[in-house]
Amino acid sequence: MGNAHGHRHRKRPNSVPPPHIYDHPPPFSTPPPTIANSNMLSLPYTHVDTTLRALAAQAEGFGRFAVGGLHGPLHRVTSLADDGPGSLREACRGKEPLWIVFEVSGTINLSSYLNVSSHKTIDGRGQRIKLTGHGLRLKECEHVIICNLEFEGGKGHDVDAIQIKPKSKHIWIDRCSLADYDDGLIDITRESTDITISRCHFSQHDKTMLIGADPSHVNDRCMRVTIHHCFFNGTRQRHPRVRFAKVHLYNNYIRNWGIYAVCASVEAQIFSQHNIYEAGQKKVAFKYLTEKAADKEVGTSGYIRSEGDLFLNGAEPGLMTENGRCNMFHPSEYYPSWTVEAPTEDLKHILHHCTGWQSVARPADQAL
Repeated sequence: MGNAHGHRHRKRPNSVPPPHIYDHPPPFSTPPPTIANSNMLSLPYTHVDTTLRALAAQAEGFGRFAVGGLHGPLHRVTSLADDGPGSLREACRGKEPLWIVFEVSGTINLSSYLNVSSHKTIDGRGQRIKLTGHGLRLKECEHVIICNLEFEGGKGHDVDAIQIKPKSKHIWIDRCSLADYDDGLIDITRESTDITISRCHFSQHDKTMLIGADPSHVNDRCMRVTIHHCFFNGTRQRHPRVRFAKVHLYNNYIRNWGIYAVCASVEAQIFSQHNIYEAGQKKVAFKYLTEKAADKEVGTSGYIRSEGDLFLNGAEPGLMTENGRCNMFHPSEYYPSWTVEAPTEDLKHILHHCTGWQSVARPADQAL
């Protein structure tokens, strides 16, 4: 049911004020959400663990259409080997839709990037799977869901935990723990778009997340990414760094960055909404870098709009004057609703403890 501000509310027991579910809010005029009691705060997506395939097409934000392997059979990974029968690499290689689950727990040491083809769900619920050595590469693919995995210890030049390029779309990365790779933890470049990253935990890393490769890739203006309810725990920079793309950040917790929290480079549009920025030694959260797009004569930085963000421990926004009101998208232009809590100590506690890989049972699969 809509109210005077264009929101609708989800009912909660005991008359506890709910989080807002934004529904076509007017740009730059949305009132702050109501603060909920700590015992009622929770992360979104509580319904997606009711059945195995309840994940499909349930992401909030730009990746909301990702169905993964919804229309394919259940495929069971039975080996921790890098390749061969029963391995994850073998499952991801095929062109047919698959919903991939694991019958084993442990570490998969990848000797090279593991290429993920279209219409795949890699579902780590019910087991504890860690990928190391290399990461996943999503190359010219669509409809991929990656859920409840760990990534740690990737070694080598240009080795990311999850590399999304080129021209991949409809991607959802949910409940993953990512740490200590030689390049990025998540890199999204080369016209890859319609991606949501949610409930992930990032740690022990320098260049955490890059969106947009470099100023020469002007076709990256098509890119759109939502990042929400993630915990960036002491990672040094790039939470994210953005070129050209439209990025919606909400209800994330960024703590103790080493250089900056969020960076807007050439033509980036970043809508930062109800996030928690808690400074360590470095106090300024937002950074602007001027670069010249290959098809322009003059260099420019990007735009950041901060709405309802919480700055702790002396953190300063560092917003440029009037930056973000011009040339700035609003999420409601692209998706109808999203769930957001007030940026409170209670939300910070939940993001600290309930992001990344989770010990959750694998739900039962229901026949299609």
